[in-house]
Amino acid sequence: MNATQTKGERTRGTIVRRAAELSSVRGLEAVTIGTLADDLSMSKSGLFAHFGSKEELQLAVVEEAGSTFVREVIEPARAAPRGLARVWALCDRSVGYFERRVFPGGCPMYTGSVEFKSRPGAVRDRIRDLREQWYSYLSHAIATAQELGELDSSVDPRALAFELDALGLAANVNFQLFDDPQYFGAARSAMRTRLDSLRP
Repeated sequence: MNATQTKGERTRGTIVRRAAELSSVRGLEAVTIGTLADDLSMSKSGLFAHFGSKEELQLAVVEEAGSTFVREVIEPARAAPRGLARVWALCDRSVGYFERRVFPGGCPMYTGSVEFKSRPGAVRDRIRDLREQWYSYLSHAIATAQELGELDSSVDPRALAFELDALGLAANVNFQLFDDPQYFGAARSAMRTRLDSLRP
């Protein structure tokens, strides 16, 4: 916890974190100021002091999900050397993000992308921006590995990033459905096999 935060900022942080946890399971639409007030034993007026609307609350949840993903996946992966090692670190950390249940239902950003995919507006736009940032970062890591001669240069980095990300998402969906962590190992194995197949 940041010692320089005001009490109001700490309270807002607690509210947003809880809203993100709930939305990872129930979806963004199901988490309203009313349901959140009940869950946190707070008054609706108290919550309105922090969030003036449902959309403002949803946007705060999306931002929380995005910053958590950066902290849990991207920042630790930066410690790996540039090239294939970093690509693998990003893959491994992205699977671990779901495996460790950083959020109980996976990730509010991914849950929200399903809910808002066909609903224009600020929430959809922000989810799209954050997803694009992830794809761009992973694609850049892949392109760097290609420049270093560690991956086949004929492969489209964006397409490969899509494949690798899809494996992580599929592992989480199946884990949530079957309550079986073996899917995380299967995803890592498939990622490793795909990357190994692209070594020059």
